[in-house]
Amino acid sequence: MSRPIRVLVAKPGLDGHDRGAKVVAAALRDAGMEVIYTGLHQTPEMIASAAIQEDVDVVGLSILSGAHMTLFPRVHDLLRAEGRDDILVTGGGIIPREDMDALTARGIGRLFGPGTNTGELVDYIREWFGTQRQDA
Repeated sequence: MSRPIRVLVAKPGLDGHDRGAKVVAAALRDAGMEVIYTGLHQTPEMIASAAIQEDVDVVGLSILSGAHMTLFPRVHDLLRAEGRDDILVTGGGIIPREDMDALTARGIGRLFGPGTNTGELVDYIREWFGTQRQDA
């Protein structure tokens, strides 16, 4: 029997709006995933450390502050520095299309904007996880 997908949902930086992150966390939990929500005002170092300690498969960042071009790569780089390039870094927020494309080119997973149906995110994570399990 397959184990549940483990997802860490985090709000990096000074952005204090976490309703979307909580909705996503609940949707992932309802889809059968194990979800750890770190809460507000997390540093990239705190997020990467929690992801490694909790042995998650996915880190989902919610960023509305405009700092996405700094925060996504920093979390990704910290995980890679610890040898955890097997963890998917994905997320969403207010991110212009050209920035989404630039982040994807740097190895960040698919990013989601406001109004995205949570089913799209669930499907994306399940498909990614299924591909990872086949490669293992």
